[in-house]
Amino acid sequence: MRLHDVAAASTDVAATSSRLAKTKRLAQLLAGAGADVTTVVAWLSGELPQRQIGVGYAALRSLPPAADAPSLTVHEVDARFDEIKATTGTGSQATRAALLADLFGRATHAEQDFLRRLLGGELRQGASAGVMADAVAKAFDAPLAAVRRAAMLGGSMPEVADALQHGRPLESFGLVVGRPVGPMLAQTAKSVDEALERIGGSAVIDAKLDGARVQVHRRGDDVTIYTRSLDDVTARLPEVVAAVRALPVESLVADGEAIALRPDGRPHPFQVTASRFGRSVDVDGAPGLATFLFDVLHLDGADLLDAPTHERIAVLDRIVPPQYRIDRIVTADLAEAQAFAERTLAAGHEGVMVKDAAAPYEAGRRGAGWIKVKPVHTLDLVVLAVEWGSGRRRGKLSNIHLGARDGDRLVMLGKTFKGMTDAMLDWQTERFLALADGPTDGWVVRVRPEQVVEIAFDGVQRSSRYPGGVALRFARVLRYRDDKTVAEIDTLATVRDYLPDGAAPD
Repeated sequence: MRLHDVAAASTDVAATSSRLAKTKRLAQLLAGAGADVTTVVAWLSGELPQRQIGVGYAALRSLPPAADAPSLTVHEVDARFDEIKATTGTGSQATRAALLADLFGRATHAEQDFLRRLLGGELRQGASAGVMADAVAKAFDAPLAAVRRAAMLGGSMPEVADALQHGRPLESFGLVVGRPVGPMLAQTAKSVDEALERIGGSAVIDAKLDGARVQVHRRGDDVTIYTRSLDDVTARLPEVVAAVRALPVESLVADGEAIALRPDGRPHPFQVTASRFGRSVDVDGAPGLATFLFDVLHLDGADLLDAPTHERIAVLDRIVPPQYRIDRIVTADLAEAQAFAERTLAAGHEGVMVKDAAAPYEAGRRGAGWIKVKPVHTLDLVVLAVEWGSGRRRGKLSNIHLGARDGDRLVMLGKTFKGMTDAMLDWQTERFLALADGPTDGWVVRVRPEQVVEIAFDGVQRSSRYPGGVALRFARVLRYRDDKTVAEIDTLATVRDYLPDGAAPD
C-alpha cells in the first residue's frame, strides 16, 4: 500500500465529525491494505509498531523539502523506522538524523505532514479506539463485539486485523496467562445512594484505595505484574511477586492494587506508591508495597471473565488470604453501604467502588457494572497549555489550562495554579517545556496534550468563556497522573453532570 493513500485517509477522517463517515473511510482503506494492514491500523490509531524509535520532537523541526510526487510505500516507511530504531552506539544520533532526512526527502508535503504528526504523537484525526474497532469490523465483515473482545484479550487491534486478513477465527484470541488484558474501568457517581440506585439491587462494595492498579499473572512459579497501562513492572515489585507466588494456585490472572502503607495501616500519599513504578527505582531503598487483590479473571485453566461478580469474588476469597484482599461488603442496604464508605474514608482511603454482583468482567471497558464514589469531586483532565508565573513564581511554569474529551476533540474547561507545591512547580516547568508544541504565545506555552492531571473542584458552573459552556469552580491540582493516558481522561458530558439542576448549558 502507498503511504500517500494512508495520509489521504487520515486527512479525510480528520475533516469529518461523523463517526459513520470516519468508519466507512477507514474500512475502505483497511480492506485494501493487504499485508500492510497491521501497520496501517497502528498508524491510524496514532501508534508505531516499534513504539519508540529514538526520534524526538526537536528532530522533526528541520526537515528537507518535500518531494513533488508520491513514491513511498507503507512497507518501506515501516522498514525505515525499524532501521532507525536499531541504530545505536557512537554516532547513532547523526545516523538516525540522516536516515530520517532521507525518508522525509522522498515524501510529498501531505506525506511529510502525516509522518511528522505520527512521529510527534500528534495524529489526532479522530480515529479513536472505538472508531478503529468499528472500521476493522466493517472492513472484514466481522461482528463488532467479537472484534472488541479479541482486541482486549489478544493485545492489540492491529493483531486482530491481521487475523481477519488471514482468515484466522477471532475465537483464537482468548485470555492467555502472561499476556495482559485491558482492565475493566469504572463509571462515577456523586454518592453511594446514587451508585446503589444505578446498580439496582445487591452490590459488592469495595474500599477504593489510593494505590496503583496492578494486574498479576502466574503460571507455576513464573509471576508477571502489569500496570493499568499494561507495562511490565515485575522487576520493580518484588513484594507483589512474593505475595502472588505464595497463593495456592497453579495459574492465575487477578486484578488488584499495590499501595505504600504507614506502620499504622494508613496510606502514604500516592506519590510514595508511584515512586516504586519509576524505571530507575532502587527497589532495596524504596518504600515497601502492600498487595490487595479484588478480582480474579482466570484460575487454574478456567477463564472467569464472563462469570458474575459474586462468583468471581467467591473464587477470590477461596484462594486469597484476608491480608491480600481489599475490604468488602455485599449489601443492598443504603445505611450499611454508607457506614462502610465512612469507615473507609476514616481509614484514609479514597472512597468506595460499588459493583453489580451479577456483572461480568468487561475487559478494557468503562462498564456500568462498576461505579466509583469519592467524597471529593475529582476529574482526570489533560493539560493543554501552561502560563509563566509572576512574583514568587517568576521563571516557573505555573497556571495550567485544563481540557476534557468531547468526542474526538479536547475542550478547555478553565485554568488553575492552586495546589502546587514548590517541588511540583519545578517538576512541571521541566515537564511542560519538554512537551512544548511550537512557538509560545506571550506568556502562554502550548503543549502537546499528553500529561494527565487529577483535579479537585467544588462545583461546575455555566460559562461562555470556554468552548464547552462550563467551567470548574475552585479547581486545584491533586496530582499528576503518569499512569493514565489522554484516552482515559473524563469527558465533557461527565463534567456537565456536575452542574446544578436546571443549569445545563444550552
